[in-house]
Amino acid sequence: NLVSKGFGHLYAFDGDIRQIEKMEKIFGSNSSVLNYFLADGCEHIAYICSEASGMTSILKPKKKALDFFNGFSQFGDVIRKEKVKTHKLNDVHEIDKIHFLKMDIQGAELSVLMNGTDKLSDCVAIQLEVSYICLYEDQPTFGDIDVWLRKFGFVPHCFLDIKRWSISPIVNDNNFRKPFNQLLESDVVYVRDPLNLNSCSVEQVKTLGFLADNFFNSPDLAVYCLLDLIKRGVFSSEIISVYCNEHRSD
Repeated sequence: NLVSKGFGHLYAFDGDIRQIEKMEKIFGSNSSVLNYFLADGCEHIAYICSEASGMTSILKPKKKALDFFNGFSQFGDVIRKEKVKTHKLNDVHEIDKIHFLKMDIQGAELSVLMNGTDKLSDCVAIQLEVSYICLYEDQPTFGDIDVWLRKFGFVPHCFLDIKRWSISPIVNDNNFRKPFNQLLESDVVYVRDPLNLNSCSVEQVKTLGFLADNFFNSPDLAVYCLLDLIKRGVFSSEIISVYCNEHRSD
């Protein structure tokens, strides 16, 4: 809604040319869809899988891990390989500032982060997919990404999705997509460390509070940001009661 109403601009990336036209139709006029593979700026081999599988990546599918989960050997079947030039996020001239970053890019998330620190200097929230058992060769784990993000000043805020999957060969209720307990991956949101908001600008705190309320359904974090802005003299204390009354009516 933020993008469709013109209050924000979406920069969307996909190295798979098969996805571009579809994305342009979905995201509309307040967006720029760029046909780039984001990573470290070097050449890589892209492992092209079926369009429906969503597993095309610049990392090679890991056969042992795919065989571990029901159905994934088929998902990770490589149709062809292509040599591709990747772009560093820092070098994407179309973008000035990033306030919110969302990534689901099949194992290349940490590479993008490490090569995007300049563009992310104003960013206050990052949503990304993390893996517990990695499906690609040399793919960073949840722990690897967590350690890096904490060093960069971000902490986990919430899980938006936790995906489990059944272990081969046992199938749950004749449906290989119906899991038991094994963790596969999650969408997790990281935010600028709320314990160190004094290192953030007024605009960053405003943005974090806005995202907390509108994106993450986290009114407690939103009020925490408002209290910080009250201390800085940006708002009067009345804004808390105004916000809470609005929130109750919703």
